[in-house]
Amino acid sequence: MNIVALLVKVAGLFATITVGANAFSYTRFRRRNLGNFRSPIDESKEILADFNLHEHKEGKFFFGLATAPAHAEDELDDAWLQFAKETPSDAVPGSEAADRKKIKLAVGAITKGLAKNEHVKEVKAGDAAADKPPTINVAAWHNAPHAEDRLKFWSDPDKEVKLAKETGVTVFRMGIDWSRIMPKEPTEGIKEAVDYEALEHYKWILNRVHSNGMKVMLTLFHHSLPPWAADYGGWKIEKTVDYFMDFTRLVVDSMFELVDSWVTFNEPHVFTLLTYMCGSWPGKNPDFMEMATSTLPMGVFHRVLHYMAVAHSKAYDYIHSKICLKKPLVGIAHHVSFIRPYGLFDTGAVTISNSLTVYPYIDSISKKLDFIGINYYGQECVCGVGIKLVETDEYSESGRGIYPDGLYRVLLMLHYRYKHLKIPFIVTENGVSDETDVIRQPYLIEHLLAIYAAMLKASHGHRQAIQAFGLWPSKILKKIT
Repeated sequence: MNIVALLVKVAGLFATITVGANAFSYTRFRRRNLGNFRSPIDESKEILADFNLHEHKEGKFFFGLATAPAHAEDELDDAWLQFAKETPSDAVPGSEAADRKKIKLAVGAITKGLAKNEHVKEVKAGDAAADKPPTINVAAWHNAPHAEDRLKFWSDPDKEVKLAKETGVTVFRMGIDWSRIMPKEPTEGIKEAVDYEALEHYKWILNRVHSNGMKVMLTLFHHSLPPWAADYGGWKIEKTVDYFMDFTRLVVDSMFELVDSWVTFNEPHVFTLLTYMCGSWPGKNPDFMEMATSTLPMGVFHRVLHYMAVAHSKAYDYIHSKICLKKPLVGIAHHVSFIRPYGLFDTGAVTISNSLTVYPYIDSISKKLDFIGINYYGQECVCGVGIKLVETDEYSESGRGIYPDGLYRVLLMLHYRYKHLKIPFIVTENGVSDETDVIRQPYLIEHLLAIYAAMLKASHGHRQAIQAFGLWPSKILKKIT
């Protein structure tokens, strides 16, 4: 009986210490990361933010628009199109399994903002979009009658380019699809695997951008892993670095004079998480052991990011080896969300998440960067091992938590971490999914004010300011120096 009583006391003491420790860490997190701050913007002035007043050695603040092959190009049978077309065998229209799929899809549509807006005309039965079977891979695939056409940027790039020009932006960010340039694995030599007509067509598109008065920011890898590379393991296998460099050399040699700045990889840790840990992106589903050991030192998460870091460094050196009058600018586009805990026991999960995703990749390539691109869309509230949708928070139609202050906090956090590098931070992506266009204007204004506030705050003591703002897709580019 005494032993039982002792065990109860020990358990009670352990529970008290655990709750106390979590309460302390939660309170400290809120004080450090969620406390009120005094905005450096003078709200008494008629003009709250004048970006033209801020200039540094690399130029004035600029605006741009961003897109990617998988989002924009037609006539592209890439991994994303194949992934979207996949339909589970039990999803036969009219079956009980299909009804369950539809219910699951409807719930996903509501939580992810994909449900039809009540002001939008409903799709009638018999339409091409309505007749498409449900799919578990790309929930929005059934919403468009010819989804494979995307924005027809390949066959008719002038439409998007002219729309970008009409907004007044000066930089157009686009990508080169790896699988279009190399439609098959170069096992028998690079010449046999390359579509040189596609290379020439991309050059023509870049010239169209320049002829419309905009500079080009070119992305080499925007989640465009060729299907043939996915078949053997993709970025889990070292030879992918060599294949990527074959592709990079082709693009750089062909288009160097037409490109003003380069992004080697877009959101490498996001691609790694969703492709090789969750299996929710194309690239072959991971097995159980890969998922269970993914974050260990030799796990798939660290291994893939290591090979991507090696590939970035080699691409950086190759681009800089080109002899030209102006220094090429090479960087990455790094996804950062403002992550906060939902409750007392979630601070640890936030800390682990940040330690895996925010700094490690940039740290590993910090000596091979001319700028750091930041993709910011909002905040995520962590609860346990998942993301919590909080009723009092505001969300976009894609399910992203809208939080402009998070952009201000993220920019300053990265500024203090990397100010010793003395390179610019470019916010390469930002924007909101809003079919009604009700929240888009205030969203952009609030995020621009967040950028301007960070520029003013960061400029105190160190000359590191924000240079640009970029929307996705066809959104606005941003940059901190």
